Formats: sequence, structure tokens, C-alpha cells
Amino acid sequence: MLVTAALVLSAALVVRAGAHALILRGLRAPRLGHQRSPADLGLAATAVRLSGANEKSLFAWFVPAAGVDVAPVVVVMHGWGANASLMLPVVAPLHAAGLAVLLIDARCHGDSDGEPFTSLPRFAEDIEAGLDWLQQQPGVDRGRLALLGHSVGAGAALLCATRRPDVRAVVSLSAFAHPREVMRRFLAGARIPYPVLGWYVLRHVQRVIGARFDEIAPLTSVARARCPVLLVHGTHDETVPFSDALRLQAAGLPGTVQCLAMPGGHDPTHALDAHMPEVLGFLRSTLVLAAPGRVHPGGAPGDIQPTEIP
Repeated sequence: MLVTAALVLSAALVVRAGAHALILRGLRAPRLGHQRSPADLGLAATAVRLSGANEKSLFAWFVPAAGVDVAPVVVVMHGWGANASLMLPVVAPLHAAGLAVLLIDARCHGDSDGEPFTSLPRFAEDIEAGLDWLQQQPGVDRGRLALLGHSVGAGAALLCATRRPDVRAVVSLSAFAHPREVMRRFLAGARIPYPVLGWYVLRHVQRVIGARFDEIAPLTSVARARCPVLLVHGTHDETVPFSDALRLQAAGLPGTVQCLAMPGGHDPTHALDAHMPEVLGFLRSTLVLAAPGRVHPGGAPGDIQPTEIP
């Protein structure tokens, strides 16, 4: 009887371990190679390696500002399954506006080191690795650092802004409101019934990443962010509905979160061209023209007061 029970328990543990491995494999991000580089846009850039969490090395491009000794910097983070090269369309207008740019490959993406898994919190850690690197670089205005992220990278940027007082502004491209909703849509698309298996998948994912979805949700982060936020979202986004942007705006501190609606789907990097003046206006108001010592509601001395986009 005991032998039988032990065999049944062992078999159950093996099945459980196999199920967990399948879950991680099914959620693994595809790794794409860089399709081009800043040089293809005529931009002088330096390829650097950043020291990331868990002793991992991250690949990044640093594009210095032209014609100035010290410049504000925008840290750019791609979305799930993408890499730094896919965010290059936003670099030229940022550079032309006098901003330096740091484009990072998250772990398990591009030319950065791999991990058994990655997640929104790990994307945020990788952004922080970029901020730490910038704090040590000459020619960087350490008091004027901004984040620009897409999708998961946008959610990570918002999470990072709740932890780092050196983040002065966040531009979010196509951020989702809550990871649980994203996971539920993924499970429905994979025809995995939530009442039977889906709830277990979600519980296991939260255990693996070491955080509850409610804690890392952009809805939570945007309410805690202590800097101005611009939400840029396509009105025809079929991956993350535009209503998520409106919910995020409503969750933020009054006057600190603005929403820029634009035509297009989930990847707005090319459609964004026509709306870069608004994005640059936001960054100009929060970085270039920010006056030290001004305080936004709920902030602390030295925080930047948000300014409406001109």
C-alpha cells in the first residue's frame, strides 16, 4: 500500500514538473536577431554591455546627443519577442530634438543573455540596469532621464518609475492595463479553459515570476508613479484595446497622466511619425524645460511638475 502510494505521488510530481516546464515553454518569448542598427539611420552609436540582474549581461546601443556636452537621455525598451533594433524608428526624432538615447535588449531578447524565463518585473530590472549605467557616464544629465517603452516594455517602464526617483518622465506605447487580462486573452486564444486549467497556469506564472499580477499591473504602477506619464495608444489595437489606455489615464494622479490617441494597431512605431511632435512636446516640457524644485501633486521636492502638451 505504501509502495503504491509512493509510486502514485512520484508520478504526480513528475506530471506536475512536466506541466510546469510546458507552461514556461509555451510562454517563452521568441528571440529575434537585430534587423538593423543605428548606423543604418546615419546615427553614431556605441554598442555597450550592461551589468544586469542575476549577473547577466545586457546588450544596448547608446546614441549620444549631437553638439552638446551634457544631454538628457531617453531609455528605450522594446516589447515581448522584439529587440532594440525594432525600436529604431523612434530614435532619429529623439536625437534630432537634442536627446541622447539608450536602446536596451531585455534578457532573453536580441543579443542579451538568456534566463530560464523573463517577465515584466525582469524587463523593469533591465531598464534599471540601463539607468544605473547612465548614472556613471560623462555627458549624461543625470537629473533628466526619461523612459519610453512598448507593450510589456511600457508596463516595465511604469513599474520602474515607481522605484526610481531619477525617472522624470515615461512615454508608454500600447501598455496593457493588467497582466491577468492579457493572460486570460492568451489562454482563450490557445483554447485553454480557464475554470479547468487556466487558473492554475496563472497561479503558477505568478509563483515563477515572484510577484502577484495585482502588484505589477500598470494600473497599479501608474497610480504610484511620481513623474508625468504620456500614454500613446492606437485606436485600432487588437492586442491591447484602446480602452486600457483610458483606464490607465483614469488611474493616474490627476494632471500627471495624459493620453495620446492615434490611428493604428499594437505596434505604433511607424504610425507614430505623424505624432512625434506631441511626444517631443511632452518630453520637452518634462525634461528640457523643467525647472528644479517644482513639485507635482503627491510628489516631493525636486520632482517635476507636469505641463500640458502644447
